[in-house]
Amino acid sequence: MKHLLKISCLLLFTLLVSCSVNDTVQTSTNGKTIKYLALGDSYTIGQSVCETCRFPIQLQNELKNYLTSKDVFVTNIIAQTGWTTTNLKSAIASQNPTNDYDLVTLLIGVNNQYQNKPFSLYEQEFPELVNIAIDKAKGIKANVIVVSIPDYAYTPFGNGNTTISMQIDAYNAFAENYCIQNNITFVNITDITRQGLIQPNLVAIDGLHPSELAYTKFVERIFPEAKVVLGL
Repeated sequence: MKHLLKISCLLLFTLLVSCSVNDTVQTSTNGKTIKYLALGDSYTIGQSVCETCRFPIQLQNELKNYLTSKDVFVTNIIAQTGWTTTNLKSAIASQNPTNDYDLVTLLIGVNNQYQNKPFSLYEQEFPELVNIAIDKAKGIKANVIVVSIPDYAYTPFGNGNTTISMQIDAYNAFAENYCIQNNITFVNITDITRQGLIQPNLVAIDGLHPSELAYTKFVERIFPEAKVVLGL
């Protein structure tokens, strides 16, 4: 009888250990899903560079290096060449992305300047877009990164036009001040693009937009902030 009791206890112990190990394995094989939403214009969609060269995809690939093989990284880009703040607002409303993104980047405003829209329009719609970005980022402002507007004056197209630079400065100053006042992360990449005339490899083949290399340099500045956002 004692012998049978010992065997029963041993079998029960083995079963309990097996269940514990199986539960651990099941938990460890469940990867997480990270969702990234990139909002913007030609500088976000990557006009004149390859699909994997645009900065949101370069950023995605850098961040994926910190994930496991079981994790999933989903990137959604809402951006198009020529879009103003008004266009971007309309596109977001039309596409209606979910409000569960872990990271949202916003880079917008150059076409307001280029199309000579009233500056007051940007003053009104930029904050609205930031708030939309926060909504899409689970309502958490810490999940949002605003990126400064590149300066296309330092391209063959812009030809060193100082008026362009002054106007871009005004747009960026407003955006940065708004972000500072509202405790939102702002990443300045404008100075990178201002090397475009002395470093032609920072300009895409169209002579106007940033090149793959320029976007890589953007990501070098955005990545540390995005890594903090995602807790990687």
